[in-house]
Amino acid sequence: MNNFSDLPKTIPVFPLQGVLLLPHTKLPLNIFEPRYITMIDDALKTENRLIGMVQPREMPSGNDDACLQHIGCAGRITSFSETEDGRYMITLSGLSRFRVSNTHEGFSPYLTADVDWTSFKADRGGKDIDTKFDRPKFLKTLSRFFDATSLSTDWDSLKDADEELLVNSLSMLCPFEPQEKQALLEAPNLTNRRETLVTLMEIAVAGDPSEDLMQ
Repeated sequence: MNNFSDLPKTIPVFPLQGVLLLPHTKLPLNIFEPRYITMIDDALKTENRLIGMVQPREMPSGNDDACLQHIGCAGRITSFSETEDGRYMITLSGLSRFRVSNTHEGFSPYLTADVDWTSFKADRGGKDIDTKFDRPKFLKTLSRFFDATSLSTDWDSLKDADEELLVNSLSMLCPFEPQEKQALLEAPNLTNRRETLVTLMEIAVAGDPSEDLMQ
């Protein structure tokens, strides 16, 4: 998969609300549903070992899970182990985002989708650079967000973390709503994603009653 012509036009997709995969990141998953165990079995038999992570769209009750967001991110299975009770513990390494053009049901117990990669050629390039990244200012906002949401972290590691890994990992791990996660996924580049992330953190801080007491 050295270029986009090597990427498959149809991939298995794993609809999972609130879960985000981004290029150049890793996502651990615990696979226990029989249909998705079958999906892992089938993916491991392919040369590319790709699975598309995509969020379901919020639809009225009774609609099936074929109603997907239009953009997801494909990851390659780079590690896996099988538990004694038949589950898979896998790691997906984010490769590239894609646009869903069509979904297929009935050929397998899981969904597959026809996907278009052409809008996301930069995902396969080198490290994304945020030329406007102000680490002290960003970490100050992050600290206030963590206080507002009662989260904790290893601040020493954040001070030295690569900016792309820092922004993308926080986008994946922070407890945002599904639509907010989707906005982070669809951000065109790292600068836009960081700006979106900061906005979401500031909104969360503004809604924290204790923040008013600290002003």
